[in-house]
Amino acid sequence: MPVHPDLAVFLELAELGRLSGATRALHELPVDQAREVFEQASDILDPTPPGDLQVTAHEVLLDDGQVLAARLYRPQGAQGALPVIFYLHGGGYVVGSLDSHDSICRRLAAGGRFAVFAPAYRRAPEHPFPGPLDDVRGAANWLAGQAQALQLDAGRVIFAGDSVGASLATVLAIIAAREPERLQLQPKGQLLLYPVTDISRERASHQQYAEGYLLETETLRWFYQQYLGTAGRADDWRVSPLLQADLSGLAPAYLAVAEYDPLFDEGLAYAQALREQGNALTLQVAEGLTHDFLRMSGMVEEVGAIYAGLLEWASARVA
Repeated sequence: MPVHPDLAVFLELAELGRLSGATRALHELPVDQAREVFEQASDILDPTPPGDLQVTAHEVLLDDGQVLAARLYRPQGAQGALPVIFYLHGGGYVVGSLDSHDSICRRLAAGGRFAVFAPAYRRAPEHPFPGPLDDVRGAANWLAGQAQALQLDAGRVIFAGDSVGASLATVLAIIAAREPERLQLQPKGQLLLYPVTDISRERASHQQYAEGYLLETETLRWFYQQYLGTAGRADDWRVSPLLQADLSGLAPAYLAVAEYDPLFDEGLAYAQALREQGNALTLQVAEGLTHDFLRMSGMVEEVGAIYAGLLEWASARVA
């Protein structure tokens, strides 16, 4: 279907700014400036996320002595140990933060069924691969140890994320299945929202939606270059989980792709691989939408129904 009409106007204005030189793509900016631009977009995409929540700041102590910031979102008035969505934000490993994805975490928690725990993993290029992955694995293990004190049910956890956050989430799910001694949380499900699954090659959607749909293919290349640094390899399954030969026995997955997204084809390819290896899979194709649609609740009314659907799915996994 055509681009959603509420989104089309925004895309036209963004493209006009790019073509006129008034704005520049993220990959054309210094890293610090790219981060600022990405943060500023959050207030435009979803300016009024739910406010009736209990939100607390936490410090996650890693095994190497480093400390990560994190946030815990609880429905107001919720009693007892809640199931938890362990949420990892997107942003190409370079941009994105707890603030830029605050609206997503709020909307997931506002459903009233889950607490949401979001760690701020360190980003590239200052912390290239495997730094972010090590951070989120460490944060998951910290959460397992602190769950009782935080009134969370460590036995009812969903690993979740968007874009590269979804890549990190599914890599954690693979580690949980293949190397459970390295991960103290065993997920009941995976919420994989327009995931990065294979950076070793480009597919047709990378060319078809290369420009004009918010996320540009050239920006993806820039992100991956920052993330890999000098030691990372694009064909490492921890970077490109689609290349993991053994995907069997993973937690059930809800995988959402956006129709107008350079990542569309690799998302479908990962869905097919999960299904072929016997995993329970629910596939959502968000027609008419672009990458990052979960941050667009203030712009596209239909996003609310997507939240309702994925939360219904997640609730069934922890029932």
